[in-house]
Amino acid sequence: MSPVAIKEQLSKLVELQALDTQIYALRKEKNEKPNEIKQLEDSFNEKKTNLMQLEEKLKSMAVKRKDRELELAKKEEDVKKLQVQLYQLKTNKEYGAMLTQIEGIKADKSVLEEEIIKVLDEADELKQNINKEKEFLNQEEAKTNAEKKNIQDRIRQIEENLNTLEAKRSQLIPAIEPKILKNYERILKNRDGLALVVVRNNACQGCFMNTPPQVINEIQMGERIVVCEMCARILYLEE
Repeated sequence: MSPVAIKEQLSKLVELQALDTQIYALRKEKNEKPNEIKQLEDSFNEKKTNLMQLEEKLKSMAVKRKDRELELAKKEEDVKKLQVQLYQLKTNKEYGAMLTQIEGIKADKSVLEEEIIKVLDEADELKQNINKEKEFLNQEEAKTNAEKKNIQDRIRQIEENLNTLEAKRSQLIPAIEPKILKNYERILKNRDGLALVVVRNNACQGCFMNTPPQVINEIQMGERIVVCEMCARILYLEE
């Protein structure tokens, strides 16, 4: 292939690489978007879990209070029964023993009443915390949904840009010799979207390794497509 033809091919590859650089960057950004959405959802669900734990704790308190109230009711019933029996006793010894038993049950009642009051106070405080958490979650949900919408809008914008770039790429492809294009696309795939690089200050701008003078001479001669000896990318010189 003549130097003129090689120069023209490199010129087309420069245009193609400019498009592919944008395409690869947009594809990478698009591929990262689902993970960004997942992170937003995971963060919100973690906050929801905290609310669920508080609500479960409140349910446990309600069960505990109900148990204590049932126990208290039984104690009260026991006291009434014993008080009825108290006046049926015949000896002072039996009477004294019964009084002691009644006082013991009343002491147990006092403990239960204190426990019930404590549970009620804790439940009231917990309800306030739950209401605050619900308000916070409503704000977080609105914020999360807004951020997800921004990401989804960006995905649509990326897809539109990709369609435009792909159309331009398709128009450019026929101007590139098939063998050169095949080699370019193979390098493009293996080198993460960068197949063509300029030599600047005697260094390949792909791997930044020194480019020998004889290689630079070969590029200047334009008799063939020259690749970097280190990273295998196609090399060209700026005008």
